Amino acid sequence: MEVKILREEKELIDLEIDNLTIVELLRFYLNKQDVKMAAWKRDHPTKNPILRVEAKNAKKLVLDSIEIIQKDLDNFISEYKKLK
Repeated sequence: MEVKILREEKELIDLEIDNLTIVELLRFYLNKQDVKMAAWKRDHPTKNPILRVEAKNAKKLVLDSIEIIQKDLDNFISEYKKLK
């Protein structure tokens, strides 16, 4: 997976991510936190989506959301293994 930081300011970050599923998952988790706005756009289906995050500390919020996603996935895997 490739991630490019297109724009980075204290309260704004634009990320180009080459995986639409990851972008949507990240947007969902960001919007559960203290964020002014988290949304993505894609100019054309052949282009990578761009995720825009506006928050007090946008970069930290993105990193925190990634950690939460990782923990949730680990819990899901653990629960799934118990079913076998």
